[in-house]
Amino acid sequence: MRYRLTFIAGLALGYVIGTRAGRERYEEMKKSARQFAQNPAVRNTAESAAQSGRDLAGKAYRSVSEKVPASVTDRVRSLRDRGRNGEDDWGTSNT
Repeated sequence: MRYRLTFIAGLALGYVIGTRAGRERYEEMKKSARQFAQNPAVRNTAESAAQSGRDLAGKAYRSVSEKVPASVTDRVRSLRDRGRNGEDDWGTSNT
């Protein structure tokens, strides 16, 4: 019984010490990440990467839409519009 009590006390003490140290380390990492994200060079790079991605997505969309027959695009458009009016494939409301 004495060993079990000692083990539980050690476990509780280790948990308290570990969580306090873990929380401090977490706060340090959060602060570092915030400083990194607020760096102007990082922000500019992220914005330019996002813009490049949007440009490439637009080019891909135009390229694919030129090669897809009109019947397919009409069908996709009708499916998209059907989802907007509040009905799912089963005819029930999804709102």
